[in-house]
Order: sequence, then structure tokens, then C-alpha cells
Amino acid sequence: MLTTVGNWRVAGCPHLVLGRSPWVFKSGRRVLSKVLAIVGPTASGKSQLALDLASELGKIGGPVEIINGDAMQLYKGMDIGTAKLPEVARQQFPHHLFDVLSPSDEMSALQYQEIARSKVLEIQARGNIAVFVGGSMFYISAALDGLDFSPTDPDLRARLEAECELVGALAMHTRLGMLDPVTAAKIPSQNKRRVIRALEVIEITGNPYPSTLPEQAFWVPTIEIGISVERDVLKQRIGKRVHQMWEEGLVDEVSGLLATTPLSRTAKRAIGYDQAIRQLMGELSQDQAIEGTIALTNRYARRQMSWFRRDRRIHWLDDGPGLVDRALQVIRLSV
Repeated sequence: MLTTVGNWRVAGCPHLVLGRSPWVFKSGRRVLSKVLAIVGPTASGKSQLALDLASELGKIGGPVEIINGDAMQLYKGMDIGTAKLPEVARQQFPHHLFDVLSPSDEMSALQYQEIARSKVLEIQARGNIAVFVGGSMFYISAALDGLDFSPTDPDLRARLEAECELVGALAMHTRLGMLDPVTAAKIPSQNKRRVIRALEVIEITGNPYPSTLPEQAFWVPTIEIGISVERDVLKQRIGKRVHQMWEEGLVDEVSGLLATTPLSRTAKRAIGYDQAIRQLMGELSQDQAIEGTIALTNRYARRQMSWFRRDRRIHWLDDGPGLVDRALQVIRLSV
């Protein structure tokens, strides 16, 4: 039996707390009906916190199913360089959107939004708790917020990319400045990808490009928990993690991928994978590949924190002892 509560369809709940309540009752047990999201920079411990919360919420708030919010962990076979939880660690709770793409494929934020939201509805229909975990900023926002994506045209995009190769990024940026000076002022001329995207949307719609995100509003009721790690500690973790990736065989993983499938642009540019490819090609020594990966990962972590810190809805918790208990307290106070 499915019972609808607002936007939620909950399985097997003969007794419901209606209205704005985030709890429903299933077989005499209280079940959280809000979505949870665990966010933060790379190497902050998001995956472990998600597993720990899943264990605790299973005792007091209903079964948990985890949804991947990391763009690179969508790819099958890209395991070591993405710090993906091994399959054995994912067996205790259902995990979704891991290993769903071939490394030769691409997935847009719009496509991710559609499949991620479909998973949320499926999980809620089973009366379970959906928990997003990941640090891919735009993918998480696409899934959780009411983003309305601008249209796209692959043929037009290809034409603009070819033209950019012919005339150069500065000429394309100059054209954008003539069509939409406000957007051009916000996008650096060297950011060819964003310049081309803006020109594509302008040509399709005839309107200026919406270069800023709309006001944040959750698609469904959501509790976001962010893990904050002291900067020096995070840098140490990142350095240790990258060295461990090489020790565990990242170069062999990349070599195997290259031998079996052409990598998509996104897969080839993934931090760590790009450096491993260049090591295999003789462009970088192993030490240079490792140090380059550490530097880029630290830069990415700073970008993640800059992005997530702008979102005042996130409940930030310092990493350290008692993190799980403090996260559970946030959940209790948020409901």
C-alpha cells in the first residue's frame, strides 16, 4: 500500500503524521521522511559518516539507502583514483549510482538530476531513508535544489567548439561580450567551456545566459550535513590518500582502462587519472604525477569548501570524536 504525504509516497504506513511532519510511522516505528545529504571536501570522511549514520538510523529511524553524489564514482572501473568504497563495504546497505557509466560515457548534471531524483522517489516509496553522499558540488545542487537547466543542442555545441579551435578563445569571448556583456564580464576569456555554453544558450533561446544560480530551494525536504576539517589536517589526509592510490595500483588501473575503452573527456581529465595517463606516456615521472595530483586535489578541496560554505542551509560539524552523535543530534533538531 502506498500513501501520499505531500510530495512523498510512503509504503506500508497505515498511521501517518500529516502536514509538515518529517516523520511517518511504519509498522509501529518512526521513519524519517526527509532526504539526508552528507557533503564536504574530498578526504573529509563523508562515506564513513554515511555508513555510520545508516547503521544508527536503521535502529531508530528506518532503513537507509545511499545515493552517490560524486561525479567520478559514477564510472565503472574507476575505483582507486576516486577513493570509491569497495563493494564489500557497500553490501551492508543498498548503494545507488555507483558504477553506472562506462568510462567512455558522459553524464550531464541534468541527466544526473533526473536519475538521482528517480532514485529518491523509489527509496521513499519503499518507506526508506535516502542519503546522498558526495562532494561534486553542481551534481549535489542539481539533485537537491530546484534548478531549471537551460536547453542544449549537441550539434550547435560541436559547431561552436570547432569554431573556437579555429578563431581562438578570445574571439569567442569577444562575441559573447557583444551579445551579453553582463555574462561576459563574469566568465574569464580562457574558460572556453563556459564561454561556449553561454553562446549556445543565447543562440537557442535568444535571451541572455543565466550565469548565476537561482535562489536555493530544496526540491524536497532535506537535511544537509557538512563535515569541516581543519585545513592542515585535510592537506595531510589528501597527501596520504594520493600516495596510497599509487601504492594500490592507480597506474595499473588506468593502463587497464586505456587498453579496453576510449576514455571520455571527463574521465580523462579526472584528477589523478590525467596525471597517471601522463606518467604512462612518459610526460611525468611518478613523483611529478603524485605531487601534481596532491596540488590539484588541494585546490579542488578549497573550491568545494567555497561552494558549500555559501549554502547557509548546511549544518556544519567539525570532524573529530563524537561526529556521529552530533550528526544524529542535528537530525533530531531538524525534524
